[in-house]
Amino acid sequence: MSWEDNVRKVTPYVAGEQPKKENVIKLNTNECPYPPAPGVAKLAARMEWDRLRLYPDPDASVLVNALAKYYHVSPKQVFAGVGSDDVLSMAFLTFFHGGKPILFPDITYSFYDVWAELYGIPYKTCALDQEFHIRPGDYRQPNGGVIFPNPNAPTGVFESLDVAEQILMDNRDVVVIVDEAYVDFGGESALPLLKKYDNLLVVQTFSKSRSMAGLRIGFCIGSEKMIGYLNDVKFSVNSYTLNLPSQILGAEAVRDDAYFKSVTGRIVATRERVKGELKKLGFSFPDSRANFIFAAHEAIPAGQIFQALRENDIYVRHWDRPRISNSLRITIGTDEQMDRLLDFLGRYVAGYGKCGASRIHAGT
Repeated sequence: MSWEDNVRKVTPYVAGEQPKKENVIKLNTNECPYPPAPGVAKLAARMEWDRLRLYPDPDASVLVNALAKYYHVSPKQVFAGVGSDDVLSMAFLTFFHGGKPILFPDITYSFYDVWAELYGIPYKTCALDQEFHIRPGDYRQPNGGVIFPNPNAPTGVFESLDVAEQILMDNRDVVVIVDEAYVDFGGESALPLLKKYDNLLVVQTFSKSRSMAGLRIGFCIGSEKMIGYLNDVKFSVNSYTLNLPSQILGAEAVRDDAYFKSVTGRIVATRERVKGELKKLGFSFPDSRANFIFAAHEAIPAGQIFQALRENDIYVRHWDRPRISNSLRITIGTDEQMDRLLDFLGRYVAGYGKCGASRIHAGT
């Protein structure tokens, strides 16, 4: 008998690589390439840092109230946490407790199965179709809950609200979570469906469109009863989840709607331009509505391109998994960063076509 016999052993989530080098082009973790709203830095400079000796507001009231005002809901319908990962983890722990398997797509955010296994929740994946779309009929089977991202990760595919509502209608007896981490880049939020479905939970994050991945802010909106259950579990685990600077600076970011829309608009414009350039180079991809493109080349294996990019200090994401092993997820950076990516890919593809070479160096 060993102490290790009592250890909870899980296969952890693997985050995107965080390179330690300077001057790399980092397009592998879907961070925003632009800074937070100007008011965030100004407010941070005026913060009363002596307050850090005190516990933060466990209700995160300043942030919750700002979000409630922005999304036109009651503060009792908003729950804030340490990034959307914390919010989703708490939702798994709270709502997926019925014994039946929860359902989510086979190609999706790879944290879902980690949480399910960690919390002992049975689960079943539903295969996306050949175009990486959800088949709503797959979610009509008996289950203990449903979760799916919209737009999806890593594909970037957006499902219409008709699809989301069909899944909700077919699953009135369980909680349905729509994970909207990327909705601000061209999707349509499921929030209006809250008026009809009290079993819907919509989760969003500040890490992408609000440029605040470093402060770890996430939130969800649902019925008052649903948020009440979430808070009961939160206060049974850790009352003080969200730190004081995140609460105050997050609320300031919400207030600057013009800057928020300007940044997302810039990213969408760059994304659409890069789509056209990638097509010219022989890449194909689903029509992304997120801040990334999930691209496969017609002739060159994705793993080979991934390695060549990495050797030239350009980082993208690659998974060696069924159905997606020949695709690369490329975060949309600044126009300058994307031009450098495209320049390298253009030379690499041209060199490969001439001699099948696997290495094209940035200086050649």
